[in-house]
Amino acid sequence: MSEKIKQAKPKEKLTFNMIWQKYGTFGILVILLIILAVMRPGTFFSTATITQILSQSSVNILIAMGEFFAILIAGIDLSVGSVVALTGMVSAQMMVAGVNPLLAVLLGVIFGGLLGFINGLLINVTGLHPFIITLGTQSIFRGVTLIISNSSAVFGFPKSFTNFISYKVFDLLPIVAIIAIVVAVLLSFLTRKTKVGRNIYALGGNKESAWYSGINVNMHTLIVFIISGICAGIAGIVLLGRVGSAEPAAATGFETYAIAASIIGGTSFFGGKGKIFGVVMGGLIIGVINYGLNILAVPSVWQQVVMGLLIIGSVALDRFVARKK
Repeated sequence: MSEKIKQAKPKEKLTFNMIWQKYGTFGILVILLIILAVMRPGTFFSTATITQILSQSSVNILIAMGEFFAILIAGIDLSVGSVVALTGMVSAQMMVAGVNPLLAVLLGVIFGGLLGFINGLLINVTGLHPFIITLGTQSIFRGVTLIISNSSAVFGFPKSFTNFISYKVFDLLPIVAIIAIVVAVLLSFLTRKTKVGRNIYALGGNKESAWYSGINVNMHTLIVFIISGICAGIAGIVLLGRVGSAEPAAATGFETYAIAASIIGGTSFFGGKGKIFGVVMGGLIIGVINYGLNILAVPSVWQQVVMGLLIIGSVALDRFVARKK
């Protein structure tokens, strides 16, 4: 009687790359929380602190999830901050003019998607890198915001809108955090379970190979920037409700935070690698850092320095990890 010899599969050796990919971002968040809890014992893990961090992080997480798709195809979207401001301003003016708040919100989000469509269309038609196109539309969209608002803030929305955005479930979980979670779940499903999501990863991995394999590069580029515009549009609505007014200069520099959240969250700046969960963690890390700097009375100008260092450090680490494969 012959015996079947089963060869045991050799155990995969744990490498720094594997550990970083699985636990790196979450580990950074845990370490930051421990450090701040030690520095501010008894107050850091209070309900008010958790609520504030979640509220502040939600806008950045929403923008970063859109930015994630642009970076995933080895591109970038520098116009997201201006899209946030313009969609918020358009929605605010509609509400002040008497449009139903729900309809104004819906139209604002659709308008954000339209602005993203313009970015994608210009990239496809001109063949220029997304950096150049979105750098230009960043200025265009900001200029349009200033023009339609006459460089003035817009306020006086219905109470139903501001009350909804500021609502907290069980007096702990802000509704804006729930909105961010719902968007994250939907986008995670898109990237992991749909053909479009797989094609976007393939496009980021190697554009030429993706084209040869039959993937419509132009169509998926459009989809990527429409998603980025929609996420920025939702963030614009959330910011509008949180602040209580539409400012022409709103979200200036937010693209830096969005890029930082994506890169810190494990999205490769060279395309083809990253997860929505990591982006959410990256957004929370930035939220915790900003909150920590505030409670430690560090001047706000230093927050920009910290963000710049984080971006450089994260991209350098990404390249280091790639070389260790």
